[in-house]
Amino acid sequence: MRFRRSGAALAAAGVLALAACGSSSDGSSTDASSDGGTAASGEVVELTLETGFTGGDRSAYEGLVQTFNDTHPDIQVTMDVQPWDSIAQTLPAAWGTGQAPDVATPNFDPNVAAEYVQNGSVLPLDSYVGSGADQIDADSLAPAAIKVFTVDDALYAIPANVATLQLYYNKDLFEAAGIAEPPTTADDFRADAVALTDAANGIYGLALADHETIQMWPVLQWMDGGDIVGDDNCAAIDSDASVATLTQWANLVIDDGISPVGLTGAEADSLFAAGKAAMEINGPWAAGSYTEAGVNFGVASIPVGSAGPVTLASTVPMMIANGTEHPDEAAAFLAWWTSADAQRQFALASGFPPVRTDMADDPELAANEVVQSFAAALPSARLYLPGVPNATQVDSDVYVPLIGEITRGADVATKAAAAAEAINALTGCTN
Repeated sequence: MRFRRSGAALAAAGVLALAACGSSSDGSSTDASSDGGTAASGEVVELTLETGFTGGDRSAYEGLVQTFNDTHPDIQVTMDVQPWDSIAQTLPAAWGTGQAPDVATPNFDPNVAAEYVQNGSVLPLDSYVGSGADQIDADSLAPAAIKVFTVDDALYAIPANVATLQLYYNKDLFEAAGIAEPPTTADDFRADAVALTDAANGIYGLALADHETIQMWPVLQWMDGGDIVGDDNCAAIDSDASVATLTQWANLVIDDGISPVGLTGAEADSLFAAGKAAMEINGPWAAGSYTEAGVNFGVASIPVGSAGPVTLASTVPMMIANGTEHPDEAAAFLAWWTSADAQRQFALASGFPPVRTDMADDPELAANEVVQSFAAALPSARLYLPGVPNATQVDSDVYVPLIGEITRGADVATKAAAAAEAINALTGCTN
């Protein structure tokens, strides 16, 4: 799931060719039957799934779709992969006018799901929820994902995946610096980032991206009690803890050169893959590309600060168009996607933990080191700005620019105070 390969706040462009939903296997249109969308007996229902999974884990998603098609001859799914930004630009209009796709992952930001719910373009899933073989077993899915995908007590999406961020470290660079183990505390993390930086040889202690990336700076804040927005939807970015930890990390970038300034996610990935960064906070999707690059790496837990164990969780919503001609078949696809068999296949192929919470004792998954490393972080993982009003604007218009400014020398307290005002205006906080 290459969240990091987006071209602006979401990704580079491209124009989708929009086709009408529900064509039959011979290309002619099909009519929904009177039972709410099930095709007439004997017909093959064709569904389109639009996703932004363009990265190294793309084949794992494609493998799931292929397995579904092989085991469901009456329902065939075509996976249309587009850049995230292209989806963001075209999907609202497509769904608003009843066009394709039948199923989509609209964004890598789970908070975007609520926007599609508000404009009435997605199908509520409650009638498909249950414990039966062909039902969506919501009780067995990651609770944080189900919470963010539930609006006014109705479920509108399932998690296409669930991931956590962990600490990748280059074993060879650690050995060269005389450091035996990855850091386990926030203090050691900062000290190691400095010790591993070798400016003369172009080696950085940490590849720390600040834009066009899944966010890692919030993890640095959370470790020592900082935050961006509080539970009351009021800004916490200007709290003493937030200012203190942001100041620490900004100074490490400016004064100690632990990371280049202004890295995109893709640039940070490339730095680590080239053996030019000793550490990087990243998700399971990166493991395959680093292996292919020949990096001798390990995966460790995020170091623990004064606030206790914490990391960032991410999940991508998978939603059904309200205008699909085949809601039952689309729901069957979502139910299968979140089944134990499908999640086992996906986890083993991608390194992601399964989206289900009832697979901890699965012997195949227990034997997979990468899956276990990221699954172990789930109990301490937090979603980024879940349920915060205008969360995407809080991120793109306030938080990302803030990090860019303070890592270039701006006064942290001053910029954090201005950011707090902007956040409160976006969230509606009046405190």
